[in-house]
Amino acid sequence: MGQKGLRQPKTYYDLKGCKNRLSIHQGGSRSGKTFSCLQVIAEWCASNPNSGWVISIVRKTFPSLRGSVLRDFIQILTTQGWYTEKHHNKTEQTYNLFGNMIEFISVDSPDRIRGRKRNLCYVNEINELTRDEVYQLLMRTTHKFVCDFNPSMEYSFIYDELIPRSDASFFRSTYKDNPFLNAETIAEIERLKETDENYWRVFGLGLKGISRETIFVTHNYKQRPEQAKLLAYGLDWGYATDPTTLMAVYLLGDNAGDIYIEEMLYETGLTNQDIAVYMRDLDIPRHMEIIADSAEPKSIEELRREGFNVKPAKKGPDSIRQGIDIMRRRKLFVQAESVNTHKEFRNYKWKTDKDGRMLGQPVSMYDHAVDAVRYVCLNKLSKKQGNYYLS
Repeated sequence: MGQKGLRQPKTYYDLKGCKNRLSIHQGGSRSGKTFSCLQVIAEWCASNPNSGWVISIVRKTFPSLRGSVLRDFIQILTTQGWYTEKHHNKTEQTYNLFGNMIEFISVDSPDRIRGRKRNLCYVNEINELTRDEVYQLLMRTTHKFVCDFNPSMEYSFIYDELIPRSDASFFRSTYKDNPFLNAETIAEIERLKETDENYWRVFGLGLKGISRETIFVTHNYKQRPEQAKLLAYGLDWGYATDPTTLMAVYLLGDNAGDIYIEEMLYETGLTNQDIAVYMRDLDIPRHMEIIADSAEPKSIEELRREGFNVKPAKKGPDSIRQGIDIMRRRKLFVQAESVNTHKEFRNYKWKTDKDGRMLGQPVSMYDHAVDAVRYVCLNKLSKKQGNYYLS
C-alpha cells in the first residue's frame, strides 16, 4: 500500500519482499528504515484481518520506545484512517489492529521478554540490546523477526552471529534511499563529510563504524585464493602468561597486494622443543622462512638446530610503527577459524592520553598474533634506506 502514487523508502520494499525468517536492516540516519518497518507491519495486519497474531514492537527502554516507534506507529494508523481510541489500551500499551494484537514492550526489565510468545517481533535499534536479550526474543518468536539499527558499533554479535545465518536477509539503506527528505535535512547529513569522518561513515553512508583508536580493519575469509603466495611464517615468543604465536602470512598479487593471515599456533606454556614439535606436526617446510622476534636470539638458534629456517625480525628506529604502516596500506584478511587472531586485531588500539589524544604507539596488549604478522610484513614487504623502512 503505502501512500498511493508515491515511491517509498528502500526499506519498505526490502521488508515486503523478504521471505527469510530474519530481516535485518542496517542504515544511516533518516534512511526511513524504522517508519518503513512499522508501515509494512500495519499493512500486513490490514491484509490479514482476524489472524490473531501477536506482534511485539521492542526497544531497549520504554521512554525511547514511546518517543519513537510508538509515536510513529500511531501516526501511520492515523494517516491511513485506521486509528481508533477503543482499540488502543494505553495502560498495557497494546493495540488491536484488524484482529491482530500489537504490543509495545521494552527490555529494561527481564520479565518483559521471558515467557512472552509472539508470531512477529520487530526490534528497533537492536544494537542497544544485549546478546542475551535478543536471543530471548528470538527463541519466543514463531514466525518473523525484523530488526533495524544504525551501525555505530565496530564489533557486535549482530555481525558475527545474526547476519551470517542461512535464514537471514541483510539490507543496507542511507538517506539517499528516502524520497521524503527535504533539502535542509540532506544538507545537514552531508555536512558530516567535512566534520566527522566516522559519523559520516555511520550516519551518512550506513556503514559499520570504526573506533578512532582501532589500528586495523580486517575481513573474514573461509577459502584463501589459490593465487595467494606464502610470504613467510611469523613467530612471537611466549611462555607462562603470553601465548606463543605462529602465523602464516600470504600475499595476493604484487607487494602492494592483499594479505591473508592464518593462525597456525596460539598457545601458552610452550618450550622451544614444544614449538619444534608443533611445527613438525604442522608440516612447516624446512626451507620456508620463519620470521621471529629478534629479542630471543637463543630461542632462534635452538629452532635452527631443529632444522627450521628461523630468521630475526628487523629492528630499527620506530620499527613497530613502520610495520604497522606497511600493514595498514594493504587490505587484511583473517581466516574465519582464527578466532584468537580476530580478537587481537579487534582490540589492537593506539595509546591515548587522559584527554583522548592518540599518542602514535599501540597499547602493549592483544599483540602476540599481530606482532607475528608484523614481523613478516616488515621483513618481506619493506626495504631499508638509511634509518627508515619504506613499503
